[in-house]
Amino acid sequence: MKIQQILLNERPEGLPAADTFKTVDVELPDLRNGEVLLQPLYFSVDPYMRGRMSDARSYIPPFKVQQPIESGGVATVVESKDTRFAAGDLVMPGGGKNFFPWATGFVFSGDHLRKIDASIPPSYYLGVLGMPGLTAYFGLMDIGKPKAGETVVISGAAGAVGLVAGQIAKILGCRVVGIAGGEEKVKLLTSDFNFDAAINYKGNTHLAEAVAAACPNGVDIYFDNVGGEISDAVMEHLNFFARIPVCGQIALYNSTEVPIGPRIQPTLIKFSVLMQGFTIGNYAHRYLEGMQQLGEWIRAGKIKYTETVIEGFDQLPTALLGLFSGQNSGKMIVKV
Repeated sequence: MKIQQILLNERPEGLPAADTFKTVDVELPDLRNGEVLLQPLYFSVDPYMRGRMSDARSYIPPFKVQQPIESGGVATVVESKDTRFAAGDLVMPGGGKNFFPWATGFVFSGDHLRKIDASIPPSYYLGVLGMPGLTAYFGLMDIGKPKAGETVVISGAAGAVGLVAGQIAKILGCRVVGIAGGEEKVKLLTSDFNFDAAINYKGNTHLAEAVAAACPNGVDIYFDNVGGEISDAVMEHLNFFARIPVCGQIALYNSTEVPIGPRIQPTLIKFSVLMQGFTIGNYAHRYLEGMQQLGEWIRAGKIKYTETVIEGFDQLPTALLGLFSGQNSGKMIVKV
């Protein structure tokens, strides 16, 4: 069976470009006992993938040059030589595997797959019930520790993680302020997702003043998805004993030099602030807990969700690059 793969052609300097990727045709091997032939249905694209294009030391191994890029995904079983799976089953990586290769078909060991409930929209397993939703849940609950009446500010608030984090904070009785790029996203946060206020950072030369106006009682929790100048503006308004879950730094991922901004350590000391970075892998042993609670809130109508779905296998690089210019509302997903 002939399939297409999208490879990492070269390690990019700064923002990835067309030359970063290469599409090739390959022949799949025949199935062996215990293996399953899969056809992808959805692929996830996420900001952390830019870091894997570099060979710098990190919490996750880098992509290999001239090998397929990989990401989270949902696939359909086409043929199975594993009695646990049958044609038509919907599956995700499992058993120690977290990713599918960017390919129009692939062979996987049944030991590295898990079935998913077909009664739930499959794309939800890549978004609100997947890595972004779990990231929002554990980052806010374990590091942010929200209390009713506190003010929570979320950067990247219209993204996959930010939307869920903001709604969880509202469920727990907090005042929630989102920062996003563009008037359409700002309106969406307050009209559809129950945020109390939202700030458009694009073209805003007085961001610190906008944060002050939206947070008259200061900031108790800052859920940082972005970093850069947006985070600098929020840091000016932290309350005593504020908490900062640091989830992402998308403003800096394509920097070719180490940026120098305001030094945050004096603020952390003066106001007894907790600032902690994390990745969702830290909570792998608690995924079921997070999925159960998120599922309850979704069924109760307390969490809404939106996705940006781009169609076509060949659009995977375009979708990934779109994350860095804010082209998504909610989770960015490619439907193959």
